[in-house]
Amino acid sequence: MNFSTSTNRRMFMGTGIVSLALMGAGCATVASDTTPARLAPGRWDSFNLDQINQLIARLGKSSLGYNPTKPPYIVMDWDNTSVFLDIEEASLIYQLENLVFGATPAQLDVALRVNIPKTAFVAGFNNAAGQPVSIDSVAPDIVASYTWLYENYSGLKGSKPLAEVRQNPHYTAFITKLRYLYEAIGDTFDHNTAYPWVTYLFVGMTEAQVRQLTRDTIAWQVQQPVAKVKWTSPAALPGQAGVVSVSWKNGLRLVPEMQDLYAVFRKAGFDVWVCSASFVDVIKEISSNPAFGYNNPVDRVLAMELERDAAGVLQAEFRRGYDQTQGPGKTSNIKRFLVSKYGYGPSFIAGDSEGDQNMMADFADTQKVLIVNRLRDPKSDIGKFSALAAQNYGKPETRYLLQGRDDNTGLFVPSQLHTPLGAAQGKLLK
Repeated sequence: MNFSTSTNRRMFMGTGIVSLALMGAGCATVASDTTPARLAPGRWDSFNLDQINQLIARLGKSSLGYNPTKPPYIVMDWDNTSVFLDIEEASLIYQLENLVFGATPAQLDVALRVNIPKTAFVAGFNNAAGQPVSIDSVAPDIVASYTWLYENYSGLKGSKPLAEVRQNPHYTAFITKLRYLYEAIGDTFDHNTAYPWVTYLFVGMTEAQVRQLTRDTIAWQVQQPVAKVKWTSPAALPGQAGVVSVSWKNGLRLVPEMQDLYAVFRKAGFDVWVCSASFVDVIKEISSNPAFGYNNPVDRVLAMELERDAAGVLQAEFRRGYDQTQGPGKTSNIKRFLVSKYGYGPSFIAGDSEGDQNMMADFADTQKVLIVNRLRDPKSDIGKFSALAAQNYGKPETRYLLQGRDDNTGLFVPSQLHTPLGAAQGKLLK
């Protein structure tokens, strides 16, 4: 199912959750040069709201020291920070369910194996019979099923409609084992190996196709319930890897408070940048398309990059000479592209994960760091930053701000507490 941007906009306005999100995008106060722009209260924790508003007043264009030729800037993570859940993961599910691929079977075989060690995945990803699974057992199954789909589905090289090919066990085997492989790689190997891997599945596609995929993904996701989904591959087609299962969270949501934050910072004279571990074309679409309420300039995105051929077709190769935009790579990219441009670091940074913790700590110019609370490991740096935010709550000099969220709804809560999916009560720290 394909939706144009205008169709998306009409549909979103009729969708309760997204209508509220889009209303949130328009609730920022338009400030004059002498009146500081302010965030709407929304569901912010009141202390966080006050601290961010004070930062805007202190550094924005209403302040005496503001210089429009040297504006302050902020850096925002995207997944599970600017939105609820992960747009890259949601796009993968839509890509699988609707067979939106540009790869030939041979290209997909190469993409699946890029930099993946042949060692078995961690025990949590054994098959239903308790046997270990590796890339060498599951990749042939995926490619075999994709080959059948490639030759039969009308959206690829065949003639059968999607509804028909979905009835074949190759369809369920393909989508389940590929989603399982994504999860197994992420839990087994280091971030440098796992993070870029999912982007290679865009091989053979163009920027326009990836951006359309992103639009279609959001149109679908915001109508899904916030819930855990589980897939199991068919016993009738065990292949080499056997029967495997995988589960994940569904129900991506746009966040009204973050839409407002983007708008207010811009109105206050800050430059707003996104630095994300998702693929650059995906982030460009969701962060800049007016239908989604963030309205950030399309050229203010630092994200995962791939090589492209002369026609702009994506290759299953990470962009040469470019650091991955996760962990230390976020700091490296901010230094390379932003500090070199402005001459100073970001004033404000927001994130939620270990992939953000380096940039949260590495810039002396950063006055406030917003952490979307997801109960991070207390041994990790972001877990320690979260503990500092809790300890220093109410103290104006604190660097770290911890914002609560309810994963049952995807909404912020007006406190520091995080409520996991399925839980009834929020927790402050893990």
